[in-house]
Amino acid sequence: MSIVVSNKSENEIVLSLGERFDFGAVESFRKSYESLKDLRRKTLYIDFRNTRYMDSSALGMLINAKNFFSSSDIKIKLINANDQIRKIFSISRFDKKFDIE
Repeated sequence: MSIVVSNKSENEIVLSLGERFDFGAVESFRKSYESLKDLRRKTLYIDFRNTRYMDSSALGMLINAKNFFSSSDIKIKLINANDQIRKIFSISRFDKKFDIE
């Protein structure tokens, strides 16, 4: 899985996910967010624009990312999720854990 890290603005960074966000992406996703350990920006967007499939391991990866940044002043926002992925977030109560746009 290809994950692209890009700057949205001086205070914002985006992790753009590929078509599948599943167990096969564990290592790539972890490396992507851990590479931002010195992040001084205030908002990290995880962009689902290209994502068509997500499994339960992806939910765990999102929780791990949230925990990784828990001691910093980083806000994580999940953006551009399609209706199917939004439904998964709702059923999993991720709308209570994350800011979903």
